[in-house]
Amino acid sequence: MTVVSTKEFNSNQEKYFEMAVDGNVCIKNEKYMFHLICRPVVQDEEYLIFEPNDELRSCITMDEVRTRTREGIHQFFTGSE
Repeated sequence: MTVVSTKEFNSNQEKYFEMAVDGNVCIKNEKYMFHLICRPVVQDEEYLIFEPNDELRSCITMDEVRTRTREGIHQFFTGSE
């Protein structure tokens, strides 16, 4: 595992992205450590899409976010549950 500072990563991003293909790269600042994970992507006509996995399947859509947010705001202001 390679651990680098955020400053080092920012100055050599391409190098560390290439290293992430072959192994683990961690970026560490004073408070957190971030793991750089390399996953294959499927290229669509207009944009790149990550291959579905359990984490992606558990996500919600932007429409669901909007609906839940509106419901939460409505409940907050009306005091209803």
